[in-house]
Amino acid sequence: MHESNDAPSDVSTDAIPRWYIIQCKGGESFRAAEHLDNQGYEVFHPVLEVQKKRRDKLVWVAEPLFPYYLFIRLDRLASNWRPIRSTRGVLKLVSFGHEPLAVDDALVQLLRDQAARSGDDAPQVNVYFRAGETVEITEGPFRDLKAVFESHKGEERAIVLLTMLHKQQRLEMPVGQLRRDG
Repeated sequence: MHESNDAPSDVSTDAIPRWYIIQCKGGESFRAAEHLDNQGYEVFHPVLEVQKKRRDKLVWVAEPLFPYYLFIRLDRLASNWRPIRSTRGVLKLVSFGHEPLAVDDALVQLLRDQAARSGDDAPQVNVYFRAGETVEITEGPFRDLKAVFESHKGEERAIVLLTMLHKQQRLEMPVGQLRRDG
């Protein structure tokens, strides 16, 4: 069987840059993003600002939105895919079979838009919620998205379930960033 490399539909779609998912080694998504960026790749590594207790003080720290993953924009013809696997912090390119998994541009754009709006000020409201209750996120990169309240984690933190990439993701966030839906 002979495969033709000059099929117009394949060439035209292969030349369009798409977003793909990189799986990172544990705790190394920031390192992977930095090294890929230094190599000239367009990378999107969404982060959340979360409060953590450090030396008995609450401080804000950046944590990856998807702890072991980041997005990279490549096209199938012009991009050099070879150095990606050997980049520090990178485990692999997420694939189905032997084909890299392309992510819908609209999803990445939504995440980027939400991250850009996360700097807006919003009033803090401490409200207690019940497990299974639908809540709306009022701040951060997930602002205006709906989630399911799972549990309280102390007085100021909550665990919510947010459906992203066809999977429920558990997120910890300040209770003040949530409000009852409706």
